Amino acid sequence: MRKSTKFGLGAALALSFVAGAAAAENVKIAFIDPLSGAFASTGSNGLKQYQFAVEELVNKKGGVLDGRMFEIVPFDNKTSPKESLIQLQVAIDQGIHYVVQGNSSGVASALTEAIEKHNKRNPDSRVLLLNYAAVDPVLTNDKCNFWHFRFDANSDIKMDALTDVIAKNPNIKKVYIIGQDYGFGKAVAAAAVSMLGAKRPDIEIVGNELHPIGKVKDFTPYARKIVSSGADAVITGNWGSDMLGIGKAVIENGFTGPIYTYYAASDGITAAFGESGVGKLRLVSEGQLNPPVSEQSLEYSKAFKAKYPEADLSQTRITNVVEMLADAINKAGTADDVVPVAKQLESMTHKNLWGGETYMRPQDHQLIQDVHILVQSKDGVTFDFDNSGYGMVVEDTVKMASADSPTTCKMERP
Repeated sequence: MRKSTKFGLGAALALSFVAGAAAAENVKIAFIDPLSGAFASTGSNGLKQYQFAVEELVNKKGGVLDGRMFEIVPFDNKTSPKESLIQLQVAIDQGIHYVVQGNSSGVASALTEAIEKHNKRNPDSRVLLLNYAAVDPVLTNDKCNFWHFRFDANSDIKMDALTDVIAKNPNIKKVYIIGQDYGFGKAVAAAAVSMLGAKRPDIEIVGNELHPIGKVKDFTPYARKIVSSGADAVITGNWGSDMLGIGKAVIENGFTGPIYTYYAASDGITAAFGESGVGKLRLVSEGQLNPPVSEQSLEYSKAFKAKYPEADLSQTRITNVVEMLADAINKAGTADDVVPVAKQLESMTHKNLWGGETYMRPQDHQLIQDVHILVQSKDGVTFDFDNSGYGMVVEDTVKMASADSPTTCKMERP
């Protein structure tokens, strides 16, 4: 009888241990972005920023709920929508409920459509897409859905800020627009034409062209056309190797005016431009590294560089994704049912690490935040990019940019 009682107690303790282990299972977050190919440096840098953010901002503070830790699970999408869908299914098969992705908008479009279909068919394994860098406006307009949240300012919001700055410069009378031939590149061009026309109708668009994404090896022919057009400024949404290619070619062919960009920093771009980019390259972005806005942001940035000396904090919005998701999970009381988590994200306000307020607009799931115009410099740089000594400093700021901008989103909620 005594032996039977002892066995029962042991079994109960074992079951209790198993239950506790299950309760503490990690909250896995699939990172689906390029880790090979032309844009590998962009994806690899983003992965490091996510891994650092979850450790510093969530796990070191005890995780979420009953001590569950965040875990980033990387998947290489090779910047391919088709490959991204394969990796999405692998992630779903592993029981992952959260996906972060940013490169590119074509990939984001494929993922958000696939996730919407999956969630309708599989209510027990629903997934949220946390978009941290794909900025095609259509994703929070006609293609919006309940399962997609964008943490970056969309390209229209960024262009609104850029064109405000351009419009104030009386020396700019001719502008050349160039970009990658896909949804995002087309959206950038359309917004530039529309907004410059409204704010400075006297400005002449002397060029507006698209090139194949990730395939142009020599941008010299494009650069020569830009220089010969007499343009006073260039606008481009190019990123990765395409940003480096067009920027270097333009400057090397004698262009001396400002180049207004979305992604002209880090990933080898800052080092490649060096002194030639000082005062020329301008970047529309969120978050502020230089000068640091607080002791907390200073220490976070120092710790990141100490752990990843070869990487850059080039996508500060990643900390917003991590902190806001953790907050939403804690308030929802669950990490496994994404519906209450999504409802907590809607209308969430968040004081971010970089000194600004953020607000997740419920009608389209577009994060509203401060947008900065940065310029490449060697002076006033606390944190450089590419260990080059050069970095981006704040030149202008638009507070809570485009907070009242319209949306065509007609969201269906579960």
